[in-house]
Amino acid sequence: MNDSDHPYKQLFSHPEVIADLIKGFLDPRLAADCDFTRLERCNGSYVTDDLREREDDIIWRIRYGDRTLILYLLIEFQSRPDHSMPG
Repeated sequence: MNDSDHPYKQLFSHPEVIADLIKGFLDPRLAADCDFTRLERCNGSYVTDDLREREDDIIWRIRYGDRTLILYLLIEFQSRPDHSMPG
């Protein structure tokens, strides 16, 4: 992990920040069915089939109506623009 990633991982480790992020991007009608009081951070560390240790970006679990959803936050922060990436 790049040293500059640590502050972002720390920021997105707080349920209040995640709740605000979801509410800001999700259609309000869908957000109304999310139970933001029960956001739960999941373990992002695991061992792959070929026995390599991995640590994913931040993973959260949230109740949506009568279901549980798993949210994978894949946020790429860049030090300079990459014009090959979609805008």
